[in-house]
Amino acid sequence: MSGIDHDQARSALDAARRAQRSVADEVGLPRGYWWGMAAGWVVLGLLADFTPSWVTTVATIAFSFGHALLATRLLDGRHRTSGIQLSRETASRKIPLIVTGILLVMVALTIAAGFALGADGAAHSASWAAVIVGAVVGFGGPEIFSAARRLAHA
Repeated sequence: MSGIDHDQARSALDAARRAQRSVADEVGLPRGYWWGMAAGWVVLGLLADFTPSWVTTVATIAFSFGHALLATRLLDGRHRTSGIQLSRETASRKIPLIVTGILLVMVALTIAAGFALGADGAAHSASWAAVIVGAVVGFGGPEIFSAARRLAHA
């Protein structure tokens, strides 16, 4: 035996688990990403209500293209803060799928809210739906991402 007693071994294992959780907490996307997503979402909602459909279509394509460019750097989850850049082996390969899933849920929620608001007679239902979903994503994006990561075991 190397002279380590049971309490020292337990303490070392606990320290290793804390360090592992600390590194796992670094996996994610910067808060600015979520606020940028929310702002883009609101702009698209406003365009849907106040401009011809071709403008909304072009803006949606531009937004998607811009997101795809940004995603090549951020969606690996290794750049949440400027403090630590994780290795590819540490960050899960499921992170782009998780973000894509969040985006699809955002689309579904926006459509559902828009239809519900429109059926209720609300003026500018697309704008209001986009503001609602944008606020949820802006304020809760990192928490939603963390919950989705836990569900996906990523």
